[in-house]
Amino acid sequence: MGSLAPPGSGSHFSSNKDDAAMIDRHTLGALFESQKHHLNHFFDNLDLGQAQAFAQALVDAPGAIFFSGVGKSGFVANKLSQTLASLGFIRSAYLPPIDALHGDIGAIFPADILVLISKSGSSDELLNLVPCARAKGAYLISITSVDRNPLAAICDMNVHLPLEREICPFGLAPVTSTSIQMVFGDTVVAAIMRVRGLTKEQYARNHPAGKIGKSLIFKVKDLMKKEGDLPLSKEGDMIVDQLSELTSKGCGCLLVVDAENHLIGTFTDGDLRRTLKSSREGIFKLTVGEMCNRNPRTITAEAMAVEAMQIMESPPSAVQFLPVIDDQRLVIGIITLHGLVSAGL
Repeated sequence: MGSLAPPGSGSHFSSNKDDAAMIDRHTLGALFESQKHHLNHFFDNLDLGQAQAFAQALVDAPGAIFFSGVGKSGFVANKLSQTLASLGFIRSAYLPPIDALHGDIGAIFPADILVLISKSGSSDELLNLVPCARAKGAYLISITSVDRNPLAAICDMNVHLPLEREICPFGLAPVTSTSIQMVFGDTVVAAIMRVRGLTKEQYARNHPAGKIGKSLIFKVKDLMKKEGDLPLSKEGDMIVDQLSELTSKGCGCLLVVDAENHLIGTFTDGDLRRTLKSSREGIFKLTVGEMCNRNPRTITAEAMAVEAMQIMESPPSAVQFLPVIDDQRLVIGIITLHGLVSAGL
C-alpha cells in the first residue's frame, strides 16, 4: 500500500516558495465580513417561537435525547449531544444514522426524542431512519435550513435555521450552515442550563478532570500545605537563624506568627535579598519581625483554589504564596502558585 506524497511533491503543488499561493489579507477580511453578514441574517430571521418550542421539548423530555446527522451536520449533532449530556440531568447521546440502521436503533425507547440535523433535509440516511425511529416510539425533531424539505415534512417538529448562503466560493461547502447549527444548539443548551438552575457545583461533578472541573471543585484546603510542612517563624527570631526554615519547606517564605500562631506577617526570600543588600553584615542583628511584611495577602481554607490564583496574580505585583488563616487569623496552612499549577489550575 503506497503512502501519501508530501505537500508540494505532486504536479498540483509548486516547489518554489515564491510561486506558492498566498492568503490575501483584504480577501480574508472580506470573507470574515461576509460570514458576519450571513450569521446576522440567521439571528435576524430566526423564528424564536420555533426555538422556544424546541428548547421546551428538550427540557420536558421524559426519556433520553438522541442527536443524529450526516457529514458535517453529524459532527455538530455529536458535539451538541455531548454538551447536553455534560449537564448531568439529561440523558443524551449521538446516534450515527448508518449504525442506527444496523442495530444501534435498539437504544431508542418510547418517549425518547431523536433530533435530526440536516442543512438540506434530504439526506437519504436520515429519511430512512425516520420510520424506524417512529416505530420505536420516538418523538422526531428536524433542524434544517432548506424550505419545504422532505425531512421536515415527516417529523413531528421542525426548526428552520435561516441560511442566506455558504461563504465557500461555490456556495456549497457547509462552512456557514454548520456555524449556525452550532450557535443555535449551544444557545439552546445555555437556555436549558438557566431554566433548570444548574449550579457550578453540579456542573463541576461532570468535569472532574479538566480545568473547568478543577476550578470549580478544588478548594484551598484541598491543595494547601499544613502542619509540619509550614515554614513558621516567631517575630523575635533572628533572620540568620531562620535561613534553613526559609529554604527547606519549598515555599520561598516564612510565616511569622505569635505564640498562639496568629499571623503577624510574612518574610520572603526576596525580602532576604533586599535586606542583605541594604544591611549587609547588619543582617546578623535583625529579627524576622523587624523586616517582615505585616500586611500580606491572605485567604481562607474554604475559598476556591482558583480564587487563590486570582489573588496571587492581582496588582500591584504578583506573589507566589498565600497564608491560609481562619476567622481568628490563626495560621492553618499555606497555598503556593507552584501547588496550584501542579494541580492543573
